[in-house]
Amino acid sequence: MYPRLSDLLTDLFGIHSPVPIYSFGFMVAVAILTAGSFVGRELDRMYAAGLVPGVRETVRKKDALGREKTRETDASPSILVTTFVGIAAVLGIAGSKLFHLLENLPEFFADPARLLFSSGGLTFYGGLIVATLGIAYYVKKKGLPVPRVADAIVPTVLLGYGLGRIGCYLSGDGDWGVCSRLSDKPGWIPARLWSETFPRNILERDLLAECATHGAGFSGVYPTMIYETAMCLVAFAVLWRLRKHRYGAGWLAGLALVLIGAERFLIELIRVNNVGTVFGIPATQAQVISVLMVLVGLAVVVRTMRRRPEATVAP
Repeated sequence: MYPRLSDLLTDLFGIHSPVPIYSFGFMVAVAILTAGSFVGRELDRMYAAGLVPGVRETVRKKDALGREKTRETDASPSILVTTFVGIAAVLGIAGSKLFHLLENLPEFFADPARLLFSSGGLTFYGGLIVATLGIAYYVKKKGLPVPRVADAIVPTVLLGYGLGRIGCYLSGDGDWGVCSRLSDKPGWIPARLWSETFPRNILERDLLAECATHGAGFSGVYPTMIYETAMCLVAFAVLWRLRKHRYGAGWLAGLALVLIGAERFLIELIRVNNVGTVFGIPATQAQVISVLMVLVGLAVVVRTMRRRPEATVAP
């Protein structure tokens, strides 16, 4: 594993970087920028098709005498993507940390400073929920239809999340699965996709030794990050193919919520996490939120499954 990409550059090319480049942070940046580019493309398509209104943009130009003049003009909402990205980055990290603290309250009360200011401890759903509320408020403030913009943004969450998980895998940040046995592996699956030891992981844990304590045959953990990357990228590809749907505004966002919730619920079955009980049933915080997300998504899908007028359909 390479928690720092700068170490990978050193091993492959002998390049020594004076500034460490962390794999997780690098992939999060790649994920946000990539997702943002797809949001921009979709908003441009919606604007051209008359599905979303334009936003006012101030254009500054100099005349022949060199005097600066300004004028207001309508522009595609894609010009707001940079702001969306900024909101997602700031509120996403804040929400991730908040939900992590809520999930680990006893540990937080025992040592608040360590948990509050540690570089780790980020919960995906916390970031998603808080960032979504912030972006929705901003979209409404700009006079744009929230359901229609959600159709452009929410599916890209799967794309960004899937790419971000590559950073988790490279760094070995603890988001792996429970211990696994190669003897249980189907023959068509490569060994490293079933049982991984994450050497040189950023937590400096010896997973081979830890899993050996569970009994004979346990040789590593499920690399759940790779599973999530695969599932998320496939789900995003499906949603991108369906983006010109003929249903009401918000339908694609609702379907995306269903897929996000289902993906996370399933991966939690083999992922290391804090398990509590809900109505006497063992469940993680993420599984509870996943179920709620699937139910909300299904409700949105059912409500919006009506054909929209042909005149508004994008070419």
